[in-house]
Amino acid sequence: MDLKEIQNLIKFVANSGVAEVKLEMDDVKITIRTTLEGNVTETTYVQQLPAQAALPQAVAPQTAPAVVNVTSEATAAAENSKFITIKSPIIGTFYRKPSPDKPVFTEVGSTISKGDVLCVIEAMKLFNEIESEVSGKIVKILVDDMSPVEFDQPLFLVDPS
Repeated sequence: MDLKEIQNLIKFVANSGVAEVKLEMDDVKITIRTTLEGNVTETTYVQQLPAQAALPQAVAPQTAPAVVNVTSEATAAAENSKFITIKSPIIGTFYRKPSPDKPVFTEVGSTISKGDVLCVIEAMKLFNEIESEVSGKIVKILVDDMSPVEFDQPLFLVDPS
């Protein structure tokens, strides 16, 4: 069920005068509650059933177009376009140090060379050293120490100049 179908369902329930509707399909569970006393309050919960850890997400009907601050996003994108992004090659836990008692591999402002170890990613009790494929200066570290990372998630911004 896509977002458009959910929005149409919300509108239908709001216009029907029903207080609550629960819909359960193969992989989606939806609950819509409406209060029709003066003003309309709609609460919609969409939950993916197989994902046990997923929390219900509230989906509100769109009555007005969402306002997005495009200028700051465009400025940030233009500013970051001159940098090279180093991404995670695997899923795991990101570590900035080889061990708790050792110093970090690299800091913001550090100059790195091709082949330098930037971090370690632990996957299934194996610690994989992530080496730089470019030379340059670390501009930003995008991930906190000891946090989980996904495949292809940006880890570092490097200024190649």
